[in-house]
Amino acid sequence: MVTHVRAEAQGDERGALLAFLEEQRGGIRRALLGLTEEQARTRPSASELSLGGLLKHVAEVEQGWVARARQEPPAVKRDESNWHECFQLIGDETVASQLAYWEKVAGETEAYVRSVPSLDDTFPLPNDPWFPPDERVSVRWVCLHLIRETARHAGHADIIRESLDGGTAFELVALEQGG
Repeated sequence: MVTHVRAEAQGDERGALLAFLEEQRGGIRRALLGLTEEQARTRPSASELSLGGLLKHVAEVEQGWVARARQEPPAVKRDESNWHECFQLIGDETVASQLAYWEKVAGETEAYVRSVPSLDDTFPLPNDPWFPPDERVSVRWVCLHLIRETARHAGHADIIRESLDGGTAFELVALEQGG
């Protein structure tokens, strides 16, 4: 597991942003604790969301934004024809494989954020129809966007997990800590 520096110990904006992002990642990881692959793929509500699908989505989104910031293409190209697949474990994808992938992505995110000269550095958004034309965003914006995106889906994960077996955030924190 990547070692993340606590914001209080780091004392800087980068450390704080990365710590908040890691905190939200933890919510999604905890929602998966103790579940079978079948449970992780279950969609217990009217939504199409599953915990495994949320895991895959947040890892893919994080990788994609860091790639864009580096002005590289995302690892997976999504469009209308395959968008639904970013919310589903397909083929031989498993919770374990997606957790390992996300851990790798998290390490790359941290390394990138710590390496840029300034959080104010900007990069162009791609010329995709869902982005404003000729728009630029900063590395700080990417960090805040990833926190928002991950936190939103961590909330979804809480609801899905509680719907599956009644597990609440407090119980899952205790489980994670061996209690």
